[in-house]
Amino acid sequence: MTPSLAVVVAGARRRALRDGDRQIDTAHLLHSLVESDPDVGDVFEGGHQLARILGYLAQRSIGYGLRWQRSVEDSGARRLLPAVREAEPQGDGGRASGWSPAAVAALECAFRRAAGRGDERARGFDLLAGVAADPENRAVEVLRRAGVDPVALVVRIDARSEAQVEGRVDALGDGSGAGSPGAFGVEPSQQV
Repeated sequence: MTPSLAVVVAGARRRALRDGDRQIDTAHLLHSLVESDPDVGDVFEGGHQLARILGYLAQRSIGYGLRWQRSVEDSGARRLLPAVREAEPQGDGGRASGWSPAAVAALECAFRRAAGRGDERARGFDLLAGVAADPENRAVEVLRRAGVDPVALVVRIDARSEAQVEGRVDALGDGSGAGSPGAFGVEPSQQV
């Protein structure tokens, strides 16, 4: 994970603990992403969407999210990804793991997206795409209530991701990539 994504995950963990939830779910991840990662805000259609999302997420402990308390977030992701099955509780008297199956699936999707574009570390927008890709999770419910189309959101994230990959390829092709003289303003022998 990038340092900013590690901050997002830590924020989601703190939010789950503070709310008294059994597991970190996709709504915790979405809340932390929107609050902590500035790159994530860029893929939404303006500040009004972010404000509505945060408004719904802030109501979690007093509003519609009350029905989520003390329940495990389950979704279609359970059927799809092997890492989700591995995250299930393993004979510990029914005590749940620290992550909901849908949150584990979103994290796995983020890592796969990063690897698919040749990046060694997942970024916030990779996790946002993983969260938005599962139509049955809590974060997608929040997105829909806030007027965000999850499918269109993933399309915007994919476009951004492709533009970043193309930018890296262009930078390498014109001699300004890492390892080229002058990259980052220093000679290769001076780069750390």
